[in-house]
Amino acid sequence: MTSDIIELNNYIVLIEQSNAEKKIIETCELDGDIMGFAFYGSGNVELEITSQNKKKTITNTTGIAISFFGNNKVEFAHKIAPNKPLQSITVFIKLKNIYKLSTHERTIFSSHLNNLIHPTEDFVEGPSFYMTPDMRIAVDKILNTPYKGSIRLLFLKSQITELLVHFFALLINPNSENCNQDDTEKIFYAKNIISNNITAPPSLSELSKQIGLNSQKLKKNFKELFGVPVFKYLQIERLNKAHEILATTDKSIQETAWLVGYESISSFSNAFLKKFGYRPSHVKK
Repeated sequence: MTSDIIELNNYIVLIEQSNAEKKIIETCELDGDIMGFAFYGSGNVELEITSQNKKKTITNTTGIAISFFGNNKVEFAHKIAPNKPLQSITVFIKLKNIYKLSTHERTIFSSHLNNLIHPTEDFVEGPSFYMTPDMRIAVDKILNTPYKGSIRLLFLKSQITELLVHFFALLINPNSENCNQDDTEKIFYAKNIISNNITAPPSLSELSKQIGLNSQKLKKNFKELFGVPVFKYLQIERLNKAHEILATTDKSIQETAWLVGYESISSFSNAFLKKFGYRPSHVKK
């Protein structure tokens, strides 16, 4: 389990990533009256939120952004397993600090999150969305930045600010996404299938049958939701997984390439360089 805590003006940001070798439960309690915004990457962990008078369970957090109010009577539990990794970015702000924000920010909060500013229970759900392509790109950059030290902190602050801006933009204009809810759930199901089968993924026609959506709609809606075609997304998932393997195991570059579905080490190395700006050998130093 790796975690980062970052202070960003009046916000506190928690960045968490985990690939558990066995099933574990990570719990978190809040310190006071807090509003939160949680963004989940490619991890599909189960989230359980418990308060004295309310329980909320999200069985698959993949690709969602949620907002909420909670106090110190609320517990958050991530149920992490080998096939259910956690990748999350949560932005917290204490209610008393909302009044320290700029006029423009306060207006957004009061106009669109009023039920969270003036909660009537220990835990209150706010708006939740499937993330837009811009939000997912920001999340991917935050979770996979190669920067270190003070440059990394500066980069993370800029991307977290961008992530909040995209969330607020969706709050103001929630109908900007063209894909309906039923089709959106099918596209996220397709994304999960790809992520869980990166070495030997199904063909486009096989994937269409599995999710119950025709190929043309699958291709169109997938690109609308994730900003890239289906098999470009597969490549991104392969390279992200390869980076993780190289950074956290003693696997060789050749072994890693095979594990994520590349037969040619030169093709793997060139694709890795294009995505991350350096070759796999840089990670193994």
